[in-house]
Amino acid sequence: MSRSFELAAPDHFTAGAVGPPGARVFYLQAREAHRLVTLKCEKEHVRALGEHFVELLGKLPPVTGAVPRDPALLEPVDAAWDVGALGVGWDEAADRIVVEARESVEPEEEAAPATARFRITRPQAAAFVERARELVRAGRPICPMCRQPVNPGGHACPQGNGHVVR
Repeated sequence: MSRSFELAAPDHFTAGAVGPPGARVFYLQAREAHRLVTLKCEKEHVRALGEHFVELLGKLPPVTGAVPRDPALLEPVDAAWDVGALGVGWDEAADRIVVEARESVEPEEEAAPATARFRITRPQAAAFVERARELVRAGRPICPMCRQPVNPGGHACPQGNGHVVR
């Protein structure tokens, strides 16, 4: 069984990717005091979480206070476990956005999945939105004909009768 985490007031919350486009590994990361939690996730998790923050922040009072400036992953980037699902909530009394990650487990595993709960500020969520957009834009370009990602060496486009698109 993997370890669960609860960070009530992280001072760092970000996403990042390691590796070249097309082979990147994505991470969610939070730090509170000297406790660093890194979770492996999918690009879609990062994109969807950023989009959800945009929607949620649009319903809340405007973000005030300093927006975190350094969105980089902190070393060491050692994932505790793989994210299977993400959930987001709003704790009005604490003025915090609650992000809950649930571990990806195989259906035949009997153990309950681990969870990680991060209670982040609205400025941290706003900074995450920008970071998520940067990470998504830094991926492989999209083929204008079939809308699939184009690898660095090109790809055989189904809309182009198999001709290589670069």
